[in-house]
Amino acid sequence: MKNIFFLLLVLINIGCSNRGFYNQTRISSVEKEALIQEANILNNKGVQAYKRGDYKASIKYYKKSIAIKEKILGENDLSTATSYNNLGLVYKRVGEYTKSQAYIKAGLKIREKILGQTDSLTAQSYNNLGTLYNSMGDSAKAIDYTKKTIDIKEKIIKKEQIETAVAYNNLGAIQEELGEYNKALSNYFKALKINEKVLGKNHPITQNSYKTIALIYYTIGKYQEAQKYAKLAQQDEDKIELEPIVVEDKKETI
Repeated sequence: MKNIFFLLLVLINIGCSNRGFYNQTRISSVEKEALIQEANILNNKGVQAYKRGDYKASIKYYKKSIAIKEKILGENDLSTATSYNNLGLVYKRVGEYTKSQAYIKAGLKIREKILGQTDSLTAQSYNNLGTLYNSMGDSAKAIDYTKKTIDIKEKIIKKEQIETAVAYNNLGAIQEELGEYNKALSNYFKALKINEKVLGKNHPITQNSYKTIALIYYTIGKYQEAQKYAKLAQQDEDKIELEPIVVEDKKETI
């Protein structure tokens, strides 16, 4: 009898577990959206409570938000990572460093997995860990994570600058096609300034800027300027050869 009773309990538990799983999978998209919205509202309330110094309320709101996000979105979602990070910052503020470290690292793990180690959100997590370790008196780890933050930020800035230079160059190319050479030169020079700063004068992209500017000057008859920028393009295999202009001194005859 005892064995039969035990088997009956197991079957009941399995049945209840399956019904719970079934109900969770049957949540409609509308219900999911409503729950996610509720989680975001709770997260925002946590932010506001943090700003006004009500850390106890902030922790409560973040925990409620996380509970919903973990259920609906899972533990490997960027929105969940944001709430982990936020909760970790509150725990840091109230001096609960162990909990703070756990939540900030949980958020970091998700961000590294989804975004990689060169994204601005990943840098945010590194920075938060750096300030946390500094508060804990662990200067070595604080420096390590802060350096990681700086490295990512520098790469992001460099990438944005290069993309801006490409945009200037593209605009110049369109204006050149339209015969608007002065406008084209203006944008080519903007691109060149960035390329020289970020990539250096000997980088192929910068060298190409010199060549483009030299050819524009040659086209509009400014030969001294053309020669100046042609000389800056020092790569032998791609060196520009400009045809010399010879002005003959012709005397009028009567």
